[in-house]
Amino acid sequence: MSGTTLPIPDFFQSEHVGEIRRMEYQSLASRAVLYRKEHRIKSASQDRTRIALVLIDLQNTFCIPGFELYVGGHTGTAAVDDNVRLCQFIYRQLGSISTIFPTMDTHQAGQIFHSIFLINDEGEHPAPYTVVSVADLENGTWRFNTELGPSLHIAPEHGQHFLEHYTRSLQASGKYALTIWPYHAMLGGIGHALVPAVEEAIFFHGQVRSSQPGFELKGLNPLTENYSVFSPEVVTDENDQPIGSKNRAFLEKLIEYEAVIIAGQAKSHCVAWTVADLLREADRLAPGFADKIYLLEDCTSAVVIPGVIDYSVQAEAAFRSFAERGVHCVRSTEPPENWPGFPF
Repeated sequence: MSGTTLPIPDFFQSEHVGEIRRMEYQSLASRAVLYRKEHRIKSASQDRTRIALVLIDLQNTFCIPGFELYVGGHTGTAAVDDNVRLCQFIYRQLGSISTIFPTMDTHQAGQIFHSIFLINDEGEHPAPYTVVSVADLENGTWRFNTELGPSLHIAPEHGQHFLEHYTRSLQASGKYALTIWPYHAMLGGIGHALVPAVEEAIFFHGQVRSSQPGFELKGLNPLTENYSVFSPEVVTDENDQPIGSKNRAFLEKLIEYEAVIIAGQAKSHCVAWTVADLLREADRLAPGFADKIYLLEDCTSAVVIPGVIDYSVQAEAAFRSFAERGVHCVRSTEPPENWPGFPF
């Protein structure tokens, strides 16, 4: 792997990272040809040391101010600031990153964590950020919306039993309780798309290095949340029948790389759960794999909704536990040659 730091292309404008705009693909492709020649960059297929960059859910819904689940953090600009640093990192390390793997949260309206899935005796749906407990379902505060059942092929009695099973499973496993999120990352909607500045960096990387990005979609199963790209929150129903499967194919791809760099949103949820699953699953197939994982701490932020919820403590606790297991928590602004054990 080359440790050469490359110049940031002049088309990148950090002040516009938090904006929506049309992508000029053909112009970018032409610029990529010139950039590759000027800096004598080889194709990724010639890399002797293969480096993967995994970008967790860098979509408009999480990263653009005013969108549904914008990760503003304590500053109000967290996700935008994270993505400025991330784009700069991608451009500077363009000649070293072999493959970029963007994951994309992908939902429709009728899912277990959206309001329409539950209802009360007054015909009301739970408001966004409502936390639904086992007790709430057992005492009738909330129940399955049977009118939604036919379109999801869920029998009325099964829907209620499954909701109770789901919340019990989350509680037993120590995971976050069922949270009703605002409708977000809606398939076909603008919120589902990648942040333009990040998409631009991914496209440019692919053109310069002749490397196809590896997109990984997650979250379409109506019966479970899917914070992690590797596994749904709950994998079986109340009868122990499978409702979702683990993404072993993606795991098997990643363990073939000499290093895996991870960034994205949100630190407290999809990033933390993805890393936890990667460590758990990789330990079985590639012992010691934790030492190959590098988390860009300055390119990820926790979910913070002022006056409503703040997952900062949980996010920091998760990252401390990863470090204790051998994962490297690093900063994008620090040259990778200074990262502990980074392969060159």
